[in-house]
Amino acid sequence: MSRLRIFHDNDPHTPTHTLHAHADIADALKDIGVAFEQWQPAHPVIPGDPAEAIMAAYKSDIDRLVAARGFRSVDVVSIAPDNPNREAMRAKFLDEHAHKEDEVRFFVAGSGQFNLHVGGKVYEVLCEAGDLISVPDGATHWFDMGPQPSFVAIRFFTEQDGWVGYFTGSDIALRFPRHE
Repeated sequence: MSRLRIFHDNDPHTPTHTLHAHADIADALKDIGVAFEQWQPAHPVIPGDPAEAIMAAYKSDIDRLVAARGFRSVDVVSIAPDNPNREAMRAKFLDEHAHKEDEVRFFVAGSGQFNLHVGGKVYEVLCEAGDLISVPDGATHWFDMGPQPSFVAIRFFTEQDGWVGYFTGSDIALRFPRHE
């Protein structure tokens, strides 16, 4: 079940709000410039399906987003718990960083946790299958795929070089709950 917990950035133990309803999560995130949507596939897909089949299942939503936002690249990433590089892959995203383009991810299967550090608060967003999150460029955040990552996601990019993180050097991500 998708979830949003909001913390003061100096208190990682006590959320001030916890939301589970998608509409409530979307409304709360909209206030900080983050889009949160729910998508349904045109036909069933499962982890392990070819990228082309996954993209075809969400073609109308993908096309709508590409046309509206000018994305130049869309791909599918699949991470399984038995991936031998899972620890290094997880570590790559765990420190607070920002991007010079929106970070847009749609979870086809599995889950991942985005943590946004905005205005003295940390917004912990647990994304599940069917969730799309769009983190605006310049927003400081970190992503946790968990110690046994298991997800399939569609990624959207405006830059051809894809994911480029600009790290803040802050240790804030170490103080907040992980996706376990």
